[in-house]
Amino acid sequence: MNKFYLSIAVLCASLCAGGACAQEPVRRVYTLDEIFALADRNSKSLRPSFTAIDEAREAVRVAKNDRLPDIDASLSFSYLGDGTMMERDFTQVERAPMPHLGNNFALEVSQIIYSGGAVSNGIAIAQLQEENARLDWAKDRNKVRFLLAGYYFDLFKQLNLIKVYEQNIEQTRQLLKDIRAKQGEGLALKNDITRYELLLSDLEFTVVQIKNTLGILNRNLVTNLGLDESVWIEPDTTLLSRTLPVGDVAYWQNEAMTNSPELKQLALAVKMNKHQDKIVKSDRLPKIALMAGNHFDGPITIEVPPIDKNFNYWYVGVGISYNLASLYKTNKAASRSKLTIRRTQERYDDASEQTGLAVQAAYVRYIEAYDQLVTRKKNVELAGQNYAVIENRYKNELSLITDMLDASNAKLSAEVQLANAQIDIAFNYYKLLYLTGTL
Repeated sequence: MNKFYLSIAVLCASLCAGGACAQEPVRRVYTLDEIFALADRNSKSLRPSFTAIDEAREAVRVAKNDRLPDIDASLSFSYLGDGTMMERDFTQVERAPMPHLGNNFALEVSQIIYSGGAVSNGIAIAQLQEENARLDWAKDRNKVRFLLAGYYFDLFKQLNLIKVYEQNIEQTRQLLKDIRAKQGEGLALKNDITRYELLLSDLEFTVVQIKNTLGILNRNLVTNLGLDESVWIEPDTTLLSRTLPVGDVAYWQNEAMTNSPELKQLALAVKMNKHQDKIVKSDRLPKIALMAGNHFDGPITIEVPPIDKNFNYWYVGVGISYNLASLYKTNKAASRSKLTIRRTQERYDDASEQTGLAVQAAYVRYIEAYDQLVTRKKNVELAGQNYAVIENRYKNELSLITDMLDASNAKLSAEVQLANAQIDIAFNYYKLLYLTGTL
């Protein structure tokens, strides 16, 4: 029995160990291009856009059906009761025997050969709507990519921050060790130790907050990418060493005017409204169609007495129809259509202007980020020199603990700002790509 219980215990321990191993995070470096590729395949936010493209493609096929002939067929059998004949004053009523079995078969075919452009413009609108659906997908993909890029760069920033804080925690612990040694020699006060213990406590709590933020950002990324929750995404550190194109503001504005999905959609809206205007105007034109039909009826009831025979006849011809009401109804619809076109064009002009302003502002921030990086590097150098001087003076009892705290905070702030400045360049570059629709 002891061996049996021992075997069970070993098995349970192995299963628990296996479960623990299964929960271990799987760390992997992902480049932004890999992030974008995964999002294109797995993001649930893009699936409705894919479906909308398929739906719009089917709508084009439906619109093209209007070019095909209409075919109507009907078949019926009936029981005919006897008729009744009488004078116009309802006197002299007589029974009129009828053949009781009635049958009817009709086949009619019509093919529109001229509709004033209604069919062709309807198909053109459906095709533009399909293109609009593709632009919707491109716009949604652009938004998803920018959202993921934001998570990615925030993850990058937090990882850099945690390194900076951990270094400062190590330095603070070393300084506490030195101060405690001085206290033992009677050269430092208990209050000095308390101040640095408070600083160390704040730094350690900030590290906890950063780790929590890292967990949230990673969860957001893996969920949007369709990855397992155990995957821990590590940013590609080579990204910061790449030389990103700068260009000038005219280049970026031209990219936006050429590639922005929003502007393309508004341009499509103008085209669709123009086609709709042509459909409205087509109401003023006649509709011409080829027609053919065949009827097979029995009995022949238009004769008195009825003839108990089947009668078949066929016809072919050209049909012309014209809606006379369009002479006084279409003018108002055409006037409204012109206003719709003008409103859509005005929306396009406004969006072009706003896009240009947004690109201009993003470009200024992009160039500013390069200048900021130079400044932050200089600040880190100066803060480091200041900290070294103050630390040396404090060890020689030439400065106060408050001076050390100020120098330590200045050094930490400079290092944090430098870590962020390196990320800001890449983020502002990708923001320009987002605004121009080229992300």
